[in-house]
Amino acid sequence: MLTGSRVDTWLTHFQVEGTFLGNWDTFSGAETDSEESLYRPGGYDESMSLGGRQTLGNATLARYWDDWINSLYPWLRGRAGKARVYIARYPMTADFVQLGGPHGFQGTLKRVSPPDYDSNGGDAAVIECECTLDRAW
Repeated sequence: MLTGSRVDTWLTHFQVEGTFLGNWDTFSGAETDSEESLYRPGGYDESMSLGGRQTLGNATLARYWDDWINSLYPWLRGRAGKARVYIARYPMTADFVQLGGPHGFQGTLKRVSPPDYDSNGGDAAVIECECTLDRAW
């Protein structure tokens, strides 16, 4: 039974053109929004909301830059704007046990960003991938 969740109790898998890129460390975005249509009938002061089509926001994933990602980076960068992506997110308990099936997304790889550089920094180096989403389940 899901009794609550923390942001660190999700497992996120990322796949680009059928190549499984493993577990990713962060995931943001993929919000469900909608277009809005308002109608103002003649003679009325108030508008009526007619609702609208649903839209998905972009998703951004990030993970630690290691030797394996370093070797994949040129290929991944070359797939931006072209490659189909699949993202599967699994909610987990506080003991990191998966709860049911994934929350899934499909779309296109939009942006691939290498780690920032700062000669005075000490943060972990991460790669980011932004995806334009067109499907969710």
